[in-house]
Amino acid sequence: MTYPFSTVNFGGPISMSSQSGSTVAGGAPAAPRTVADRPATSTLLVVLVGTFMSVLDFFIVNVAIPSMQRELQATAAQIQFVVAGYALAYAGGLVTGGRLGDLYGRRRMFLVGMAAFTLASMMCGLAPTAVVLIVARIAQGLGAALMAPQVLAVLAATYTGEARVRAFNAYGVTMGIAAVLGQLIGGVLIQSDLLGLGWRGCFLINLPIGAVAMALIPRHVPESRAAGKPRLDIVGMLLVSAATTAVVLPLIEGRQRGWPSWAWLCLIASLPLFLVFGRYEAAVARRDGWPLVDPALFKQRAFTAGLTAQVVFFAALASFYLAFAIYLQFGRGLNPLQAGLIFVATGAGYLGTSTNARHFTARWGRQVIAVGGGMRAVGLTLMIFTVWWIGDTGSSAWLIPALVLDGAGMGLALSPLATTILSGTPPQHTGAASGVLNAGFWTGNALGVAISGVIFYGVVSHSTGGNPYPHAFILSLIYFAAVNVAVALLVQLLPRTSGGR
Repeated sequence: MTYPFSTVNFGGPISMSSQSGSTVAGGAPAAPRTVADRPATSTLLVVLVGTFMSVLDFFIVNVAIPSMQRELQATAAQIQFVVAGYALAYAGGLVTGGRLGDLYGRRRMFLVGMAAFTLASMMCGLAPTAVVLIVARIAQGLGAALMAPQVLAVLAATYTGEARVRAFNAYGVTMGIAAVLGQLIGGVLIQSDLLGLGWRGCFLINLPIGAVAMALIPRHVPESRAAGKPRLDIVGMLLVSAATTAVVLPLIEGRQRGWPSWAWLCLIASLPLFLVFGRYEAAVARRDGWPLVDPALFKQRAFTAGLTAQVVFFAALASFYLAFAIYLQFGRGLNPLQAGLIFVATGAGYLGTSTNARHFTARWGRQVIAVGGGMRAVGLTLMIFTVWWIGDTGSSAWLIPALVLDGAGMGLALSPLATTILSGTPPQHTGAASGVLNAGFWTGNALGVAISGVIFYGVVSHSTGGNPYPHAFILSLIYFAAVNVAVALLVQLLPRTSGGR
């Protein structure tokens, strides 16, 4: 079966419609939607706050690390866990968080997750020691894991037809803006030293935003959940959390610690853990139970091929921003604010295409993702020659054309990826599927950071003199460009649209 990407089909309208089999809070079928009760734009705006906050707080912390380390007198290992603790808690809890929304209500879990994330952000901003900051970051990651997967599920349960396409496009735009501008926002907050907060402002800025969002959620976000009386799959929850952690932890920490034996053991152990998880979920499904992730999801070509393409795509996203930020600050001597301003070029290209991605998708179908990957590959290749040409003394402004092209490619690919992966997902599994989708985001990012880190720091650590950062960045760019070529090829495995594209 094929699905037109321009009008994603989740097995019929998933929300407050009796035709879809979904229910409102309390389990009673809702009346069919009329023109008068169509969801307002406010629903979209409120839930996208959760997406923006959760993605931003992964990227924004990079520019705050030097200030944190000085003020808290933290060790290198402690600072690493400030980043890794958030990522591990987030990635490990996503699938469970999505399923909890299916079971107990997506609006309810979104509100609980937002409250936990906001309180944890306050703990981060007020942390007196590095240990407290690490604990707070783990709590922040758990709050994000509960909040983030509800966003796509709420959008799928609330919007239909063209409105759903626009909502999913807005989701992709928001995720990209948070990633692209995280460096700039962090640089501005630290450089301005608002109220003398310094790096703490990067966390405390979440308090007023979270408070406003929590006040608006009950009024503007409709409740939905899976039909029937599903039960929480505790064994599946533990297995998938352990398997995800076994992958993400060594990918984040392995290179920085010289790839110790425990990192390799974790990666090896993740394979049987995922295998046991898959077999257990299949057994639960055969018993007509309620698996955490229904294995039937992976029999859908759009879901499996799209998820694979997404993991590969993200393997050249966060890792690119990290390598580029290091190159700008250590290789070219820019401060965090100056480096952040360079990223505006990527943001401009991204906004230029992502805001219109649904129109390109309606015309090109799955190939819009391939075009996006190809544009990124061309932009990154142009950047290779630019970095080589400007050397140590040329102006960083020469990088802007390549950055705009790279951002434009990212804008074309990112939004349609989410739409494609979730096409055809049954209503009762949208939360779990959204959790898997978000887990793919983190797995891809962690994989990319690990691979590019080996390339980048391999050059830096073996340097015998001069400025090693341009050469290290050029070799990393070759990897990033190759990854995006792979994305363009993987897209061809997706089901064709009705027009054959």
